Amino acid sequence: MSVIGIRREDKSDWEARAPLVPGDVKRLVKEHAVAVRVQTSTRRTFANDAYRDSGAEVVDDLGDCPVIMGVKEIPPEKLRPKCTYLYFSHTIKGQRANMPALKRLMELGCTLIDYERIVDDRNRRLVFFGRFAGIAGMIDTLWALGRRLREEGIENPFTAVQQAYKYKDIAHAEVELEKVADSIRQGGLPQQLRPLVCGFAGYGHVSQGAQQIYDLLPVEEVAPADLPALCGDSLVCYKVVFKEEHLVERIEASSSFDLQEYYDHPERYRASFFPSAAYLTVLVNGIYWAPKYPVLITREQFQTLYVGGKPPRLRVIGDITCDIDGSLACTVRATEPDDPIYVYDPFSGQAQNGVRGRGPVVLAVDFLPCELPVDASNFFSEALRGFIPAIAKADLNADLSRSGLPPELQRATIVYRGKLTEPYQHLAKFVG
Repeated sequence: MSVIGIRREDKSDWEARAPLVPGDVKRLVKEHAVAVRVQTSTRRTFANDAYRDSGAEVVDDLGDCPVIMGVKEIPPEKLRPKCTYLYFSHTIKGQRANMPALKRLMELGCTLIDYERIVDDRNRRLVFFGRFAGIAGMIDTLWALGRRLREEGIENPFTAVQQAYKYKDIAHAEVELEKVADSIRQGGLPQQLRPLVCGFAGYGHVSQGAQQIYDLLPVEEVAPADLPALCGDSLVCYKVVFKEEHLVERIEASSSFDLQEYYDHPERYRASFFPSAAYLTVLVNGIYWAPKYPVLITREQFQTLYVGGKPPRLRVIGDITCDIDGSLACTVRATEPDDPIYVYDPFSGQAQNGVRGRGPVVLAVDFLPCELPVDASNFFSEALRGFIPAIAKADLNADLSRSGLPPELQRATIVYRGKLTEPYQHLAKFVG
């Protein structure tokens, strides 16, 4: 039986989440006899004493823990030989910033199990924070909209919205957003803002979380094809969800859109989303994107929006996906909650902090769930805890197939005892 260690997060001062919460640690200790050590932290949203009371050993150094869990990336210099790590490594796309850590894991003979790849046999993620990224991202996007409109001299109900981290929890945020909704129902939206249209690129966990917040407003959902005909209803906030077939089109028009073909052969497709952007007030981006897929809005297309004296309807882009130089050309850098937005100038390619300037306001915080640490950690821990007894009992010196790890965790194992596993051999070219 291995000892499970929970490390303190050190990537950002904002990171207060935990992979396992005290209540779930207590269940693991009492019901499964799992030994848990928790590294002390003054930043974690759950106090050290709460873990101590749950039956965990609270220590300053995880010492010889053979299995260590975290949330965010671990610096290469803090990795230890022959250890098994569970965290979001952000390596499966060959992300340059995280290749040194991946290489170090291999050099040290470590094992890496990535939460992002804990999926079922239909490739559906089982352990995730995405919904909370969507919730926090939508709250912050509405906050940014209020600030941008106020900068334009437009009085609007969204100036009452605060950033997500300033609310006690999701329930508190929802109560306050209901007040914004009531303000719209009673006083309507300003003329300059009608019709207010929020577009959601994607429909997975991130999008669902964002829609959960937006749906607190007086919302009417419309199809992408309906956008050109929308009227300026003062009491309605419109919502439109873009799926893959609304974002791209087949280059050869001889056959219709096929989702599986798009996944398998994205080179046969090109982006078709841009014309819809002219009808949006807000764009919330929650898609999975990799370099093989088309860019939804290029820099040149952003320039088209801002040619001439009249600014477009599009005021704010909440890029929850936050792929730098990825699906949206406007996302040129990531931000943090204390300075979360910038204006992207498509002509210079520069980003200026705040809401003033030519171009859309971009929200690009790359760890949004940290703004809701209690709710996010509770949800994540509940999904993860069922896998912990198997990890504690596994023989991680045996071949992976005979280790005792369940299939979901075997699929999530990127590195095993220092070597890339078969599904992740493509990463060899990135680590040299």
